[in-house]
Amino acid sequence: MSHFTLSQMAVTVPVSSDFSATRSVFKVSNLNVRDKSWAPVFTLDMKAKNYGSRRNHNVICMSVQQASVPKVNVSPLELENPTEPPLNLHKPKEPYTATIVSVERLVGPKAPGETCHIVINHDGNVPYWEGQSYGVIPPGENPKKPGSPHNVRLYSIASTRYGDFFDGKTASLCVRRAVYYDPETGKEDPSKNGVCSNFLCDSKPGDKIKITGPSGKIMLLPEDDPNATHIMIATGTGVAPYRGYLRRMFMESVPKFKFGGLAWLFLGVANSDSLLYDDEFTKYLNDYPNNFRYDRALSREEKNRNGGKMYVQDKIEEYSDEVFKLLDNGAHIYFCGLKGMMPGIQETLKRVAEERGESWEEKLSQLKKNKQWHVEVY
Repeated sequence: MSHFTLSQMAVTVPVSSDFSATRSVFKVSNLNVRDKSWAPVFTLDMKAKNYGSRRNHNVICMSVQQASVPKVNVSPLELENPTEPPLNLHKPKEPYTATIVSVERLVGPKAPGETCHIVINHDGNVPYWEGQSYGVIPPGENPKKPGSPHNVRLYSIASTRYGDFFDGKTASLCVRRAVYYDPETGKEDPSKNGVCSNFLCDSKPGDKIKITGPSGKIMLLPEDDPNATHIMIATGTGVAPYRGYLRRMFMESVPKFKFGGLAWLFLGVANSDSLLYDDEFTKYLNDYPNNFRYDRALSREEKNRNGGKMYVQDKIEEYSDEVFKLLDNGAHIYFCGLKGMMPGIQETLKRVAEERGESWEEKLSQLKKNKQWHVEVY
């Protein structure tokens, strides 16, 4: 990892020992922040002749470094014009062929498993809103349907509609590599590994990828009230849509949406090395202490109040009075991650409601009726 300081702007870029080769796919551009021309930054030059050949160099999109400036101007602002979200612009029978920009390992060496941040160039042809998903069709044929392509796999988009380069041409995915281990031998069985997640995590800049969508409306960020409260609960890669929300709230300068409410993120992962986008979220915490709260649940490093492992529902329980009061006052609450997260969370919320003399069934029904309850699990 090499670190370059450009005037008042710092950009971190992973390089091999031959930086000159990696630098050739970058071009220098100016970043406008609140109508001020700031220091030049490196951006990926999609038109560089040798771009596709740099298969052994990962290029990290700008992330937390850009959170260190007040707000980043985005374009094209025409992406704010539609009153309805784009839906299913590209269907499975006619997917859009996009290009991999970068693949970055997000987790540390002690994390169980590998999670990658993947930036995809759609050149503005597959627009989306925060909270939507892309479908990905991995190459090859479906073993259950010889001669047919693989089924579509859905992934929550982990960027705003402007993408990680703020130009409306890319989308980012947060993907955990699905690896199968034989329970008897304890060894990996590649034949049973996740086809799509391994394809994505093994991708190199310049590779082609077939995408469908965008799809989904349940996780769209309600923006009718810029001062609303949003309680976001995630396990693992379920944090993806929230990264998009938070960049829109705290990183990007969007004239139409000036967030002044409260965003509260609960993130559950195995250990410190498994935290995703932690630097980015911590930066928001420092810069917007009145508008952002961030609580982590590390199941293999922390204990809950009963001495057991600290899961995300245990962290929610610690703040249950506040959470319930916020919900009573109209807060939106979101859940995203593995579907196995929901029973424990529901049990905790039910127990807390009963302790407060409330019926959880009635409360849940009311939250759904008021469109405050948003769930996307897989």
